[in-house]
Amino acid sequence: MARGSVETEIKLAMPGAAAGRRLLRASGFRVVRRRAFESNAVFDTPERRFGRGGALLRVRETGRAAKLTYKGPARPSKHKSREEREVEAGDAPTLRLILERLGFVRVFRYEKYRTEYRREGRGGAVTLDETPIGVYLELEGTSGWIDRTARRLGFTEEDYITASYGRLYLEWCAQRGRAPRDMLFRP
Repeated sequence: MARGSVETEIKLAMPGAAAGRRLLRASGFRVVRRRAFESNAVFDTPERRFGRGGALLRVRETGRAAKLTYKGPARPSKHKSREEREVEAGDAPTLRLILERLGFVRVFRYEKYRTEYRREGRGGAVTLDETPIGVYLELEGTSGWIDRTARRLGFTEEDYITASYGRLYLEWCAQRGRAPRDMLFRP
């Protein structure tokens, strides 16, 4: 199944997963996709052409399901908005091997636990992402829906995070004087 569109999103930092779940429930959000472990591998050319241009090529594995995703460069805005093309495939090892055979190299791996929430009759989705560097709510929908939902949850535009998990990880490592590797729960 192929999917293509423009993705518009922000992240919001949370003090913990329990606080995120309480906040979402209190605001009328219900779980539509249960908590699942995701393993992500980011690929690029040996010269890092994608990353330097602000694009991303990723293989995401959730259980037995796998997705290949291309994300284009973000458009300047208070929200992160960019082209997203995604195709579901059943075999992550084969997807990774095909990309390697085509000359791509794996440049970064990251893991997270993700739970997806929605409000009945409302557009957009909120995910609760538990990562090795912190917990985030990710709001994805139209710009107006994101702003209304962030306010409903008690956040302001100053709280918006548009950085990728890769960028957040690099900043986290720099703050702690650590050499960046892969963002994994167990190194």
